[in-house]
Amino acid sequence: MTSTVEDARLGNVPSNTANRYDDAVAKRDPALLWRTAAEDVQGGHFDDRPLYWARLKLARQLGEREEVERRSRNFAFAGAPGDVLVTGFDPFHLDRDIGQSNPSGLAALALDGTVVGGALVRSAILPVRFCDFDQGIVEDLLTPHFQRGLALALTVSMGRDAFDLERFPGRRRSATALDNENLPGGGSATEPLVPPGIAGPEFLEFSLPAAAMVEAQGRWAVRDNRRVTTLEHGEVHADSLAALAADTAVAGSSGGFLSNEIAYRSLLLARRLGVSFPLGHLHTPAVRGHEAALELDMVRQIRRILEAALG
Repeated sequence: MTSTVEDARLGNVPSNTANRYDDAVAKRDPALLWRTAAEDVQGGHFDDRPLYWARLKLARQLGEREEVERRSRNFAFAGAPGDVLVTGFDPFHLDRDIGQSNPSGLAALALDGTVVGGALVRSAILPVRFCDFDQGIVEDLLTPHFQRGLALALTVSMGRDAFDLERFPGRRRSATALDNENLPGGGSATEPLVPPGIAGPEFLEFSLPAAAMVEAQGRWAVRDNRRVTTLEHGEVHADSLAALAADTAVAGSSGGFLSNEIAYRSLLLARRLGVSFPLGHLHTPAVRGHEAALELDMVRQIRRILEAALG
């Protein structure tokens, strides 16, 4: 991202809010960036992009991208047994469209530190970069919280035209879309790629209480999505995990990009660690640009979905 993109945030953010981000950058405090963004969103400025821009600016100033990334994404929070963990993603390709928001990252900021269904929600936002996933960012973030024990973990990303509970994440990358560094993931629909660090079956199944969650009423439907793509049979609606046992994954129910990969990696990690709390992935409806009122409705419905899951 160029400095033009980083500095353009000043034209999109109220001056008092921009000053708070600038103060966090001036103090060289990446954890303060996260707190500023969460307070900003929870205070009514419903925009996930200022955190992204401020992070770029601070990383450029400090020359310490790894620590800035980790702390400004809230990777270092101290959780407690019984918390709810929610993860979102950065906006996509702000170098192409400076107006593009990501409801999943916005939800992470809006929910962090709040209480839902009697449980404290703690959140983090992941980068849209294949290299980070290759280096184990998902496992590094989730392992201590999984070992401590959670009430529920929900990974969230932006998806289609409704809320989709992604029942069967797949093992492989197949999407040809570029990440935020404009790099490919290496897989395709005809040659899906097994990413580094993934040694597991072709498909896994979430442990979310889907029957309760699909009843969470709101502006959009909530679907229990079982549609996957395999090399052997193309696109299929899978009745069970056993029905997919002999097939090679092209795309899980959550697709073939990083949404699917965090869904799969989190389930695989839970299996390795032997944890039993509810865990799975949720796709939000897609937005074009930044629509604060629309995304606020999404966050409100995500809260109801979480309440239904915990209830």
